[in-house]
Amino acid sequence: MTEPELKDLPVSGFDDLIGLSFDAVSKDGVTASFEVTPELLQPYGMLHGGVLCTVVESVGSVSGAAWYGGAVVGTSNHTNFLRATREGRLTARSTPIHRGKTQQLWDIDITDEQGRLIAKGQLRLANLSSPDGLGRS
Repeated sequence: MTEPELKDLPVSGFDDLIGLSFDAVSKDGVTASFEVTPELLQPYGMLHGGVLCTVVESVGSVSGAAWYGGAVVGTSNHTNFLRATREGRLTARSTPIHRGKTQQLWDIDITDEQGRLIAKGQLRLANLSSPDGLGRS
């Protein structure tokens, strides 16, 4: 199987909404980045933790789909917030922990421009034969 192309992977409109840009995609990991903007801040002026969870979910899902070559869905997202940030460009990088027949587990580190760890997440994925039946009555 050849290296995946970004156009073939599950990138969503929500990623566009937060400004997430996929910079490198391979079967062994993904690098993505985004700018902290005023729209992404919580009421106290710091980056909203939900944005960091979103980045973990998106980067992990694209990583899993790139490796699996098919549909995946997140079953657990555990994101730790380690350092508050109010501005700048953040980078997320994924590393595989486990890639199996039915599930995967990925580590995702989010760092600032100085290389400081802002958040660390783990995303567990289920490998799907088809996503068509999910979310339907």
